[in-house]
Amino acid sequence: MFHFFVDRTQIDEGQNRITITGPDVNHIRNVLRMKPGEQLRVSNGEDKDYLCAVEEVSQEQVTVEILGPLESTELPARIVLFQGLPKSDKMELIIQKAVELGVYEIVPVATRRAVVKLDRKKEESKLRRWNLISESAAKQSKRLIVPQVTGVMTLEEAFSYAAGFDKCLIPYENAEGMEGTREAFASIRPGMTAGIFIGPEGGFDQEEIAQAEAHGVRPVTLGKRILRTETAGLYALSVLGFLLDGNEGDVRL
Repeated sequence: MFHFFVDRTQIDEGQNRITITGPDVNHIRNVLRMKPGEQLRVSNGEDKDYLCAVEEVSQEQVTVEILGPLESTELPARIVLFQGLPKSDKMELIIQKAVELGVYEIVPVATRRAVVKLDRKKEESKLRRWNLISESAAKQSKRLIVPQVTGVMTLEEAFSYAAGFDKCLIPYENAEGMEGTREAFASIRPGMTAGIFIGPEGGFDQEEIAQAEAHGVRPVTLGKRILRTETAGLYALSVLGFLLDGNEGDVRL
């Protein structure tokens, strides 16, 4: 089922109608060639998903009838991925897969060992592309929201941004004890906001880990194997998704 996002102002629940405008009109009309009666999924990008049926297709807009609400696909906790800037196009893969796995927000982080350095012009261009990738992945995976990819932060800025979170973890190759990791992941419960800090290709240095601990961010191990930067965050998100989606009494955000 095809999936589209609209603004709250485009939804008229009293009349059971949603009006789709903008680039999606061309996609529905000329690419998908959808006809009246065909069903689609529409989200307000915040807290509601609707099962809809196409009513009318014109050059300027598509009107759909609301058939009923749909169950939320969101994780019951808000997981924010703080990703150390990787080389080449790895960030695009990380964003796509993190969105599919249920991440709430992605924060690119400039760390000491990050090879990539973005000036303002390059950052603006990258952010536009990264957020388009997030939107595309959100549509494909039937997300209720489009996770935002924020501007690049320094590590100190990232720690400050996460200061009010319920839990923050930082996978580190020199951390020990999988039992502690299991406990740390299991402690992230429905209704919480949690941050996962992932280093770039070179990882975090000892001073950055000490800085993290000073901010209340807990170092954890992800096992005996050394994971690439594009793997570590997805590993953590997969574990959290498994634990949270299987948690009875979920609190949907």
